[in-house]
Amino acid sequence: MTTTLPNDIAPAADIARPPSPPTAAPPASGRGYLGLWRTVPRELGFLLPLLPIVVAAISVLSTLLWTGVGMITIVVGFFIVLAALYVARGLGDFELLRLRASGRPAITPPSWTPRPATGWISRVFGPFADPHYWMHLLHGMIVNFVLGVISWSITITWVASALGGLTYWIWVIASPEADRSRYFTGRISLLFGDPNPVVDSIFSFAVGLVFLATLPLVTRGLTLMHWGVAKGMLGAWSSDRLREQVQTLTESRAAASSAEGQSLRRLERDIHDGPQQRLVRLQMDLASAERQLEADPERSRALIGEALTQSKEALEELRALSRGFAPPLLLDRGLRAALSGLCDRGVVPARFVDELPPEVELPTEVERNAYFIAAEALTNAAKHAGARSATVTLRLRRIPETDDTWLDLHVVDDGRGGATPIAGHGLAGIDERLRGVGGLLTLSSPVGGGTEVVAHLPLVR
Repeated sequence: MTTTLPNDIAPAADIARPPSPPTAAPPASGRGYLGLWRTVPRELGFLLPLLPIVVAAISVLSTLLWTGVGMITIVVGFFIVLAALYVARGLGDFELLRLRASGRPAITPPSWTPRPATGWISRVFGPFADPHYWMHLLHGMIVNFVLGVISWSITITWVASALGGLTYWIWVIASPEADRSRYFTGRISLLFGDPNPVVDSIFSFAVGLVFLATLPLVTRGLTLMHWGVAKGMLGAWSSDRLREQVQTLTESRAAASSAEGQSLRRLERDIHDGPQQRLVRLQMDLASAERQLEADPERSRALIGEALTQSKEALEELRALSRGFAPPLLLDRGLRAALSGLCDRGVVPARFVDELPPEVELPTEVERNAYFIAAEALTNAAKHAGARSATVTLRLRRIPETDDTWLDLHVVDDGRGGATPIAGHGLAGIDERLRGVGGLLTLSSPVGGGTEVVAHLPLVR
C-alpha cells in the first residue's frame, strides 16, 4: 500500500503500502498581493512553453490514434491505438510534473497497477478498459490543446504589453523620426493633435504598469485553471480511493483470517507436542505407580515423583502457551510495562525506549498486536540474526493531511542482517498480523548491518 510513508519514515523496503491520502487543496504561496509575485517566474515557466508542448502533443496523439483506428481491420491498429494511450499517459504525467514545478500542490496520479488478468490478452490490452487512459488521451488531444492555446496567447499578450509599455520611451529616444502613429499609443495621442513623443511615452508607460501589476493575477489564474482541469482529468478519482480501500479491507480480512488459522494450527501443534505428551506420560506413570503400590512401594514413590515432575513441566508449558493469548502483565499494566518486561527477560539483551506521551491510552487490540510483534521480532533477532543487543522503541506519529494517528513500533538489532520475509516464517507472520488490522510493515536489513523492523499500527481517531 505509495505511497511514501509520511513524516519521518523512509523505509528501505516496503512490504505493504496503505492507500494514498487524498490530494490537499492548493496552499497559499504567500500572503496578499506581494505573495503572488513569488511564484510568477515558475508560473511563467509553465505557461510560456505551452504552445509548442500542446501542438506537439496533439500532433503525436492524433497521428497515432487515427492511424490506429484506420488500421483496426488488420489487427495492428489495436497496437497503434494502445501506443497512443501509453503516450497520452506519459504526456499526462509530464503535465503533472510541470504543474508541480509551477508551485501548485502535487496531484495524486491514478494507480496504474493492472487488475489481475487471467490471460495475456487481458494483460496486454488492459489499458483499453481503464478510463484513466482515455481521460489522459482526451486531455492531451483536445482539452489541454484548447486551454494551452488560450493560456499561451493571454500570457504572451500580458508579458509583451508590460515589457513594451515600460520600454516604449527607449524606442522613442532611439528612433525619434519613426512613424509612431501606427502604434496603439500613437493613435491615441492623435486624438489630442499631432503625435507627441512625451505623451506617447507617458501613456505607454502607464499601460505597461497596468499590465505588469496584473501579471501575477493572470499567471496565477491561468495556472490554477490548468491545475483544476488536470486534477479532475489526470489525477486519481474518489472512486479509485474507495475501490482501493475496499480491496485493502478485503486483503486485511483475508490476512486476519489466515493469521488466525495459522495461530490456531500452531497452538494445536504446540499443545500436541508439549503438554499433551507430558499429560499422557503423567497418566501412564500414575497408573504404573498404582499397580506397584503394594508390591513395590519404593518404585511407586519414584514413579509418583516423576509424575510430579511431569505435572510441573506441563504446567510451565501451559503457562508459556498462555502468553500467546495475552500475558497477564499486558492485561494488568499495559503495553509499556509488558514490553519492558519482555526486554528484561529476553534471550537477546534488549533496551526499551518509550517515546509515547504519558497521557496516551492505546486500544487493547493495538497493545496486544504490538506486544506479539515485538516478541516475534526479538525472537527472530536471537534465533536467526545472531544479535547481541536490540532496542525496542514506541512512537506516536500523526499525519497532518488526513489527521490520522499511527503507533510506530521499532525493533532494531545488531545482528547479521539480510532478513527477508519468507512465507511461513516470522517476518511474514508479522506482515500478515499487521495487514489484518490495516497496518504496515517496513523492513531495513542490509547484509552485515543489522535489522530494523518497523510496525505501523493505525489508531482509530
